[in-house]
Amino acid sequence: MLKIKKGDNVEIIAGKDRGKRGEVIAVNSSQGKVTVKKLNMVTRHVKPTQAGQKGERITTEAQIDISNVALVCPHTNKPTRVGFIVKEGLKVRISKKSGKEIE
Repeated sequence: MLKIKKGDNVEIIAGKDRGKRGEVIAVNSSQGKVTVKKLNMVTRHVKPTQAGQKGERITTEAQIDISNVALVCPHTNKPTRVGFIVKEGLKVRISKKSGKEIE
């Protein structure tokens, strides 16, 4: 089970966008990467596919390694590590900084 899920607010802790915050829009669990909305933007060049069509440059979000992002605790609004506890037979995420459950 991954510690970061789609819809979580995270802060980037390494790389060119260090210190910026955003929402996770996609998680690739097999590669251990996440995509954060409007962060880690890259430019892709697209060739024309039909006659008369123009090529273009598309700016899109690139994936970030999951180790380079930290979950933002909803209670303290600070980056935190994530832990797990078993509560009433269910595995739930908790914030290591505040000790409270993360929804």
